[in-house]
Amino acid sequence: MARLPVVSAEELIRVLRKLDYRKVRQRGSHIVLQKKEERKTTTVVIPNYSEIAKGTLKSILRKTNIELETLIKLL
Repeated sequence: MARLPVVSAEELIRVLRKLDYRKVRQRGSHIVLQKKEERKTTTVVIPNYSEIAKGTLKSILRKTNIELETLIKLL
């Protein structure tokens, strides 16, 4: 299993935009992205930091159902 990469908010948002997430709003240093599907809407909050904490990144990946390999490939 690959290790979690060090990712900035900018890089993570770029990856999520490739997966059809759209920026909905920003309040302070937190950016809210959403992906609307047929029956559900997935909302993700990204802290706008130069380095996202490992636990936060794991939580975002879990919520968006993105595999670690997919994240690495899209970076």
